[in-house]
Amino acid sequence: MELPYTLYREDPYWVPPLRIAVKELLDRGKHPFYANAEAEFYLAVRDGRVVGRVAAILDRNHNRFHGENVGFFGFFESVNDVDVARALLSRARQWVFERGATAMRGPMNPSTNYECGMLIEGFDSSPVVMMTYNPGYYPVLMDQVGLRKAKDLYAYLSSTSTVEARKIERVADRALAAKGVRVRPIDMRNYDADVERVWNVYNSAWSRNWGFIPMSREEFLLMGKEMKQILKPELVLIGEVGDSVVGFALALPDINQALKPAGGRLFPTGLLKILYYQRLIKSLRVITLGVVEEYRASGLAAGFYAALIRNARKLGYGDCEMSWILEDNILMNRSLELMGAKRYKTYRIYEWN
Repeated sequence: MELPYTLYREDPYWVPPLRIAVKELLDRGKHPFYANAEAEFYLAVRDGRVVGRVAAILDRNHNRFHGENVGFFGFFESVNDVDVARALLSRARQWVFERGATAMRGPMNPSTNYECGMLIEGFDSSPVVMMTYNPGYYPVLMDQVGLRKAKDLYAYLSSTSTVEARKIERVADRALAAKGVRVRPIDMRNYDADVERVWNVYNSAWSRNWGFIPMSREEFLLMGKEMKQILKPELVLIGEVGDSVVGFALALPDINQALKPAGGRLFPTGLLKILYYQRLIKSLRVITLGVVEEYRASGLAAGFYAALIRNARKLGYGDCEMSWILEDNILMNRSLELMGAKRYKTYRIYEWN
């Protein structure tokens, strides 16, 4: 847990995660991710000093869903030394191969439902909420060790003040009315029930995405509980037909702007810093936007975009990151570019056979 705080001490763009959150995510006995997965954690030590870390992960959910025998590595950190990186990744590869894997992908921290991917372009700014960050030498280490690209993930940056939303709203309103679809904010008075209803469609709405892994009910509810502390209900949208949920969109304020001054600790002053800087956040990240297959031609995606833009403006948000988008999701990439969004960061999932 402590290694990144040493490695990134002088890096102005790194956002220290809360230690309590990292500890929870790494707890193989309690975190619901590990109910369907195995993991082993390794440290690289030289002359009594920790110089690297990696997690070897076997995600049974992924392999069942995709019909693969793939292992993963995650939580990778290393000094700028190819021998250290090779030792860590070789050990992780050995561990997953011993358990039947025929390839290893990553980084996954610990899956695509959490932080994933290695930053390869866009090192000149801090990451937004639930996105990764790493030094520029990490991709070089991957190449030197022999890992190759499996897939690139894109992050786009836009501003709610410059997006032309009126045309999107007109198209969306007509389409939604014709299909009988309505868009509403999440109901904070019935928050748990709404989260559970969204979970019921989550695994189908995103099921065709590369690398998608179904989330267990326990995982999804835990994530919902964690997000409840920072979300704005006007930016968590549910699409319904009658009483049935047919889509879901989620944008979160960039809480990283408040976490950064806290230095990874809640006490003695970290919590006060988070509460203070949280009020000053003016940017957000659109994390998910999905519609079940039978309503993908209904205009609901456009309806979500229109409502998010309108509500973000009312709440005073400016910059907006849309991430992450698969490099071969041609329709989504083209749509964002037509809206004036600029691709400004690229993340890579690597593979080692």
